Amino acid sequence: MAYRTVNPYTEETIREFPEHTDAEVEAALAKADALFHSDWSRGGREQRLAVLARLADLITENRDVLANTMAEEMGKPLFQGQMEADLCAGIARYYAEKADDILKPQPVASDVGEGWIEYHPVGVLLAVEPWNFPIYQLIRVVAPAIAVGNPVIYKHAGIVPQCAALFADLVRQANAPEGAVTNLYISAAKVAELIGDDRIQGVALTGSEGAGSKVGARAGEMLKKSTLELGGSDVFVVLDDADLAKAVESGIFARLGNAGQICTGAKRFIVQRGIAEAFTQAFVGAMQGAAMGDPKDAKTLLGPLASRDGLEGLSHQVEEAVSHGATVLTGGKRADRTGFFYEPTVLTNLTPDNPAFYQEFFGPVALLFVADDDDAIVALANDSQFGLGGTIFSADIARARALASRIETGMVFINTPTTSRPELPFGGVKRSGYGRELGDVGIKEFANRKLVVVANA
Repeated sequence: MAYRTVNPYTEETIREFPEHTDAEVEAALAKADALFHSDWSRGGREQRLAVLARLADLITENRDVLANTMAEEMGKPLFQGQMEADLCAGIARYYAEKADDILKPQPVASDVGEGWIEYHPVGVLLAVEPWNFPIYQLIRVVAPAIAVGNPVIYKHAGIVPQCAALFADLVRQANAPEGAVTNLYISAAKVAELIGDDRIQGVALTGSEGAGSKVGARAGEMLKKSTLELGGSDVFVVLDDADLAKAVESGIFARLGNAGQICTGAKRFIVQRGIAEAFTQAFVGAMQGAAMGDPKDAKTLLGPLASRDGLEGLSHQVEEAVSHGATVLTGGKRADRTGFFYEPTVLTNLTPDNPAFYQEFFGPVALLFVADDDDAIVALANDSQFGLGGTIFSADIARARALASRIETGMVFINTPTTSRPELPFGGVKRSGYGRELGDVGIKEFANRKLVVVANA
């Protein structure tokens, strides 16, 4: 496959990168495996956590460089890229400061005797990561791996090769030893081959259902632990007692942030009937007024989609939805301008016999539904193959909490859009994948939770 930077705002090819050769891949894997068998991985954490602390500083120092590179490679507006960099620095610092406490031995009561759980590295990890958050997706795997002592080899998406190289360079600048974190430009076939190598002991993927199915199957075939964070069709519930202005403002960013290319982006807006007319009018108006343009312009909210393929796929989805009876309240087509832009779009009148009802729309397209009561909201929310995130807006927190507990998803946020923080475990259920990243849960996914017991005298 080609690794190529195509600026989605200008549609111009900026740079191409050759794939790594088989010999280069083997050398990288050998170095990573040798590091795993060294004191770097097996010894104390102090040196590894110092790398994470330094990496946090470097990400902050290179905040604008990272944001500009993201804007150039996948169209993320600058302020959103800066937000991503800030979050990444926070993740590195979180594990630098908290890993010792999180990974301390945990006592286990037993009639056999004194017992405890120790946390040890398992080996080299292979990460397969997407383009939509090109630094954040990497740090989610790399930071906890460094803390635990697992070397990481990663294959990034083909359209963000500069981000992939930039991140690896920052890790090197943070004084990580050779083999700790390695960027490889490789094909899907080479990924499958690597999963079969005995030196790889875990696989983490964030991406499409198709890629997740293949990687998960291959990992299972080779008896390797895997985590998958796949698609989502998250609900954004607005109850009739919600703060309308806040719900609309939050809903706009939750749908148009990153040009709608967020796994946990708000995609299905379920509005209670009593507030539906007012919300629809305000939401459609705000979508129409969203500032679309150059991602390097500070005023831009909505940048281009990341690729021509993404634009064409989204266009086809909307056309198919309309052909099956959906109504377009605004947008519904590619923007008439250079760049991979799609108009902010709101679709309604979607029924379960419309393919769009169960699809994920990875772009600035909102599906709008109206429901009468809490039971109807839950039934509609759960009528999905996905279960990643979700949002509920209501002035009645007890009611919102009860609803949150009934929605089948990995995360629910009340009165704020779905978001990410270093301490919050991230992941889903159903076809949204399995496993968790971040927090005290994510760092233990690829740790050997070793039981030690000393028998009673």
